[in-house]
Amino acid sequence: MSLAAKSLLLIAVLGLAACNNPDRYGAGGAGAGGAGGAGGAGGIDTTGLGDPSNPTSIAYFNQTVGDRVLFAVDQSTLSPEGRDVLARQAQWLMTNPGYAAIIEGHADEQGTREYNLNLGAKRAAAVQNFLISQGVPAGRLRTISYGKERPLEVCSEEACYAKNRRAVTVLSAGAGV
Repeated sequence: MSLAAKSLLLIAVLGLAACNNPDRYGAGGAGAGGAGGAGGAGGIDTTGLGDPSNPTSIAYFNQTVGDRVLFAVDQSTLSPEGRDVLARQAQWLMTNPGYAAIIEGHADEQGTREYNLNLGAKRAAAVQNFLISQGVPAGRLRTISYGKERPLEVCSEEACYAKNRRAVTVLSAGAGV
């Protein structure tokens, strides 16, 4: 392979690597323009997670409303507790229309990568369908499955597995994700 071809390949790889989602952790998340404060248009927190006591902030959503639901082993069915959390999420999203959400589906480390990606997708879809049934516009919601690739806990015990069987609603400012 010639030097020019290698250079072009390297530039293409670097260009693709730059195509990530800077709002993955919400507006101003990891590595972005600062933490705290609600300083955007229309009361939308555009500088970070915001003040947990501000009911329009991402921090409030994460800590008070609840940003995740847990699932039983090999299940994508919502528990009563999960439906309660999602009902609060739907109410918050309807009250704060300037936010969109990515719903991440996760699984524990048991099983194959393919199985867990599929299970994570089913979990994310269950959350998305519930939020839509509560009136949240489908255009504000997107799903992604990480399967077992992004565990919260890494150990071979049920306590760890239980924390990893989840769906997480990640907010970003802007009505379209």
